[in-house]
Amino acid sequence: MVPTLNITHIGTATAILEINGVNMLTDPFFSPAGTSFPMTDKFSLKVEDDPALRLDQLPVIDAVLLSHEDHVDNLDDLGRRLLDGRRVFTTVDGAKNLSPRPAVHGFEPWEEMEVTIAGKKFQVIGTPTKHVDGNECTGFILTGEDFGHGRDGLPNAIYFSGDTVYVEELKQMAERFHICAAIVNLGNAHAPTDMTDPSSPPYQITMDGKQAAQLFRKIKADYLVPMHYESWHHFTQFGQELRQAFQEEGISDQVCWLKPGEPVKVL
Repeated sequence: MVPTLNITHIGTATAILEINGVNMLTDPFFSPAGTSFPMTDKFSLKVEDDPALRLDQLPVIDAVLLSHEDHVDNLDDLGRRLLDGRRVFTTVDGAKNLSPRPAVHGFEPWEEMEVTIAGKKFQVIGTPTKHVDGNECTGFILTGEDFGHGRDGLPNAIYFSGDTVYVEELKQMAERFHICAAIVNLGNAHAPTDMTDPSSPPYQITMDGKQAAQLFRKIKADYLVPMHYESWHHFTQFGQELRQAFQEEGISDQVCWLKPGEPVKVL
């Protein structure tokens, strides 16, 4: 027995994960193409693509997996409308910043929480990340009593990376879980070392294709699901480059590509 997983990609890191019939939304961003977001007096981010679904086109959302709330490409003003009255899992700082919402919980790395969502029991585990210096971010492992067991009798699980570069500590999940699907934020995004000076040397804040393949092998996952590689200028690796990287790494047959606005059956 394995969990069922259907993913509807909306844009960047935003997707509906339908897991055993329960709808979880990742990193809610719904601003239209052309929206600009000033980060400092000299540095702005601008989205180039419309979301594949608008808020009024969403199914019932049962919970939100919010890797971090302080970057607009992971949570914008429209996405914030979805946080009220729902289970929201995020960072410790994020939970404080989103208070007084009582259903928001912030995770330390490897912290575990048992929770019932839409009548089904899940175990949610926070995972380490390395994103923008000085800012919190989290990934998530999801498992549950009806996920079954896989490799070496380990509990089946689904992993959502959040925004991160490769972190060696993440390989620990292979010792505790059989990762059926790894949903990974890519794009090889870069940020200026000094956010007040856009010309300052950039550094990497999300994985590229080769790092994703490395992580995929280390955690012994069955399928890799790429997200977060389009629509923004601070990304440097897009779909064509990712396909080539995965081919060079010999994992193309294990990659599940998503389609904007359409449910894709992963498991």
